[in-house]
Parts: sequence; structure tokens; C-alpha cells
Amino acid sequence: MSTSVIEGGALTAADRCDRCGAQAYVRVTMTSGFELLFCAHHSKEHADKLRQVALEIHDESSRIK
Repeated sequence: MSTSVIEGGALTAADRCDRCGAQAYVRVTMTSGFELLFCAHHSKEHADKLRQVALEIHDESSRIK
């Protein structure tokens, strides 16, 4: 399965990481259509596994200065 990085709707400060509650910078869409949100830290921590199971990954972590 191939994982694509997409340009989608921008994440806002109201979007929170499903792991820790910090601001989300990554939205992962699963093949079921379910979405997971991650802060930059947790998206990096789980990047290898997410690439294996995700349908789409929307990554805005480059916005972090």
C-alpha cells in the first residue's frame, strides 16, 4: 500500500493531538475514513507505523518555528 502526503484543510489551534492534547500539526486518515490527529512529537514517534497503515497523511509540522 502506498501512503500519500496531501494538501487538505488547514489544521487550527483548536485541533488537538489524540495522544497528549497538544496542538495537532498532523492529520492521518485511515483506510476506514477515521482521522487521527497528532502533535509533531507524536507523529515523529509513530511515523513508521503510521506510514504503513495510513491512507493519507496531512503534515503541517513545517509551520513550527
